[in-house]
Amino acid sequence: MIRVLIVDDEAPIRLLCRVNLEVEGMEVLEAGDGRAGLEIARRERPDVVLLDVMMPILDGWQVAETLLEQPETAGIPIIFLTARAEVRDHARGLEIGGIEYVTKPFNPVALAPLVRDMVARAARGEQDNLRRERLASLRRGSF
Repeated sequence: MIRVLIVDDEAPIRLLCRVNLEVEGMEVLEAGDGRAGLEIARRERPDVVLLDVMMPILDGWQVAETLLEQPETAGIPIIFLTARAEVRDHARGLEIGGIEYVTKPFNPVALAPLVRDMVARAARGEQDNLRRERLASLRRGSF
């Protein structure tokens, strides 16, 4: 069973994600801010983190950097799920170490297949290739 940690300060977004992921057989953990997200990630070691950028206390950029710096969480794939839709934000998320960048509003039905695909690709060691593919798409203007 895939374990997903959703880190977002908006409860309705967490609920929307939870409902759509649980119906697809995934276990969902939630955090309402970046600090709580880091604690849960360290303790629970989810298979993937869905991470908002704009949050109080610690923003998503800081959370991602911290997760990727710490040996116990460095291998957890990060999917940014945020309203920040500018190309420079996409690029920053990927350069920090995210493997995918989804902008709000998003299609909640498409979330579970995306999570499954990203977890499977990360398990095969394709995280660096995923980032390169996404960055190349940004450069081509086809994100």
